[in-house]
Amino acid sequence: MTVAAPPPMSSGRPRLRETGPLHRSQIWTVARTDLKQLVQAKDFWIPMVALGSIFFVIVPSILLLAITAVGDIRVVEQISQAVEVLPAAARNQIEGDSPQGQASYALAVFLFAPVAVVIPMTISTAVGAATIVGERERGTGEFLAHSPAGVREIYLGKLLASLVPGYLTTIGGFTIYSIVVNTIVGPEVGGWFFPTPQWWLLMLWVIPPFLALTLSLVLRLSARVKSTAAAQQASGLVSLPLILIAYSQSTGALFGGTEVSWFIGAAAWVVALFSLSRGMRAVSRARLLGVADEQ
Repeated sequence: MTVAAPPPMSSGRPRLRETGPLHRSQIWTVARTDLKQLVQAKDFWIPMVALGSIFFVIVPSILLLAITAVGDIRVVEQISQAVEVLPAAARNQIEGDSPQGQASYALAVFLFAPVAVVIPMTISTAVGAATIVGERERGTGEFLAHSPAGVREIYLGKLLASLVPGYLTTIGGFTIYSIVVNTIVGPEVGGWFFPTPQWWLLMLWVIPPFLALTLSLVLRLSARVKSTAAAQQASGLVSLPLILIAYSQSTGALFGGTEVSWFIGAAAWVVALFSLSRGMRAVSRARLLGVADEQ
């Protein structure tokens, strides 16, 4: 009589899915959990709001009022000299009949490009650096490693949770900045003019891929290092060159017109998507558990 072989012994853990189609609900569950923790962390979002207020509201308001309302001649002359070194394509876009109006327009449109780059990358990098290694330090990495979500869903959920705070802060600050600019500078140039087409492309097409590219590298570091402090230090070394590159490209997009913006954004999206696909390999259940990687 033939006896059937017994079934293989189970390791005691559920069989976890690592391949197949992505499940958006699981991605959102991972992201929502992290975002809820951020909302409850006042030590995170209070400095975030303060940082956005300084760069989007306080500094622009002071400088623009100094030119338009106060009429500081020295400031106007200095900005006018800076305008002269701008590319011809940028100088042709400047509006305004008076020196104050032209200086204010140039300052509002061209010289605040760093704001749109530095704010989202700074905030998102701070979140992303601790998002995976922080799970191990809090002791929640084991729960996440044994969850039904695949490592791809975990990675994309962490990516989304890191991207949303920085980008939402930028969108909110950009909206307030637009109101400030149009209120102060608008009367000098014939009405509301901001955002310009280049700024729309910058915010919606150029900045997002650079932000995704930076986060793909930061999350990869967060999965490999041993502590949050090490992740923060390593992410700073990675994000600083990318911020400088993104700033230079964003400035070129503003100076060069819409065609340049479309090209820069398309190239950045290609690089970002490639980096994101590679970054998924850095997240594994072994690393979430804090043990040696299985590969």
